[in-house]
Amino acid sequence: MSAIHIVREYPHPPQRVWRAVTDPELIPLWTATGAGGRPEDFATTVGTTFKFIAKPKPGWSGVVVCKVLEVRESALLRYSWQDEGGGEVTEVAYRLEAHGSGTRFTYDHTGFTGAGGFFMARILGSVRTKMLATGLPAVLNDLDGQGALRPENP
Repeated sequence: MSAIHIVREYPHPPQRVWRAVTDPELIPLWTATGAGGRPEDFATTVGTTFKFIAKPKPGWSGVVVCKVLEVRESALLRYSWQDEGGGEVTEVAYRLEAHGSGTRFTYDHTGFTGAGGFFMARILGSVRTKMLATGLPAVLNDLDGQGALRPENP
């Protein structure tokens, strides 16, 4: 079985990182460095079914169907992940923990099977690495002390 495991440390408190990774208005800002997925009908409530909608590509509609499986505010978000066209159901987890004066963020995407799963994990892994190394830090740096986006510079 293949999986994606990424650990990043951010110099921001867990509550700020949590907001950036769970606020439907902020999510597309950091996922734009990947496939640009925006959540539709997302809420951090167990049982919520939602979609990530990205730009379609040849052979992919750009839509992933998800269901929130577990939530611990500012510490854990776990949800299922399945291509809208079907296929295997995998699982994504965001784990946040205070680390020094910042946050250690662990991203796990598990459940990929077979040769197709191996290649999918490789492709998604490189995209997720970019999102978490470039996209998320940029959004975190644009949030003020109250977690609101700072106005853009003229």
